[in-house]
Amino acid sequence: MMNPQPPIHATAYWTTAKQHGELRPEEMPAPGPGEVLVRALYSGISRGTEMVVHAGAVPPRVAGQMRAPHQEGEFPGPVKFGYLSVGVVEEGPQDWMGARVFCLSPHQDRYVVPLESLTRIPDDVPSRRAVLTGTVETAVNALWEAGPRLGDRVAVVGAGLVGGMVATLLRTFPLQRLQLVDLDPGRKQLADAIGVDFVHPDDALADCDIVIHCSASQEGLERSLQLVGDDGDVIEMSWYANRTVTIPLGEDFHARRLSIRASQVGMVSRSRRHRRTNADRLNLAVSLLKDPVFDAFLTGSSRFEDLPEVVQRLADGTLEALCHVVEYPSGNPAPSHATHNSET
Repeated sequence: MMNPQPPIHATAYWTTAKQHGELRPEEMPAPGPGEVLVRALYSGISRGTEMVVHAGAVPPRVAGQMRAPHQEGEFPGPVKFGYLSVGVVEEGPQDWMGARVFCLSPHQDRYVVPLESLTRIPDDVPSRRAVLTGTVETAVNALWEAGPRLGDRVAVVGAGLVGGMVATLLRTFPLQRLQLVDLDPGRKQLADAIGVDFVHPDDALADCDIVIHCSASQEGLERSLQLVGDDGDVIEMSWYANRTVTIPLGEDFHARRLSIRASQVGMVSRSRRHRRTNADRLNLAVSLLKDPVFDAFLTGSSRFEDLPEVVQRLADGTLEALCHVVEYPSGNPAPSHATHNSET
């Protein structure tokens, strides 16, 4: 009779109450058939969604749909949430041993997941940059939804992590015009880094074929409806959580026969759903990260042990970031206190 394998000890970040999180020790069984043990190197904080979770603002009506793939607990908490993890396989099938992988897993230093949850990271994609895989996947899904065509005029409203990522992918399309629109003049630095024209909302050019809205603000959605041309589409990527948004449907929307279509990464866009799986989409996303331009989105780093403080600082605005990177003890050393790049 074989002796059972000892449990695996790990530490994970939990949102334990509104505006409060902590690191908790955990025990997991050793990986079984079809499972792997991953040692985390880096994880990324998806500021928009994770701050909603931190604030306890996930609407109960959609709590089920907003679950992360490897989430534990329920909203508003205690809940273990997150989905931008990069690590290395320590136990599993021989052909996966030592492989660098991306996983839609919460912030945790070691975790056991099914093999099919992993996406191999190509050799030409650095591990740190690979934390952006989930956000690139979101942007890919939006472009499948929007369907930009040759010679289109496109505006991306909101130059945060998601909007900037969409603009980064669109810059390679044969468009007639692409503008990244934001109120914050500091976002011009991001636009310059990715090679996209930056404009204030008041100066943005109208008559767009497609407008992709990512600002998560009522004003941004209103301006998007003004910028899109007659019979045009606004692709809505913002998640407003429990906030109510009012828009003037009696103005551009009705008179010019406009459409607002939601894009949400939980399912593959309808235009590709029958020919692409979630795994296909993730493999495409990670392959795009060979381009070093994406490093512009990695705007700060801190140690895993400092994560509760970092999340609170992101929530209260004392720490600014596009994607803040969490470094685990097995990765490269980070400063003893959270840092951020002023060019955010």
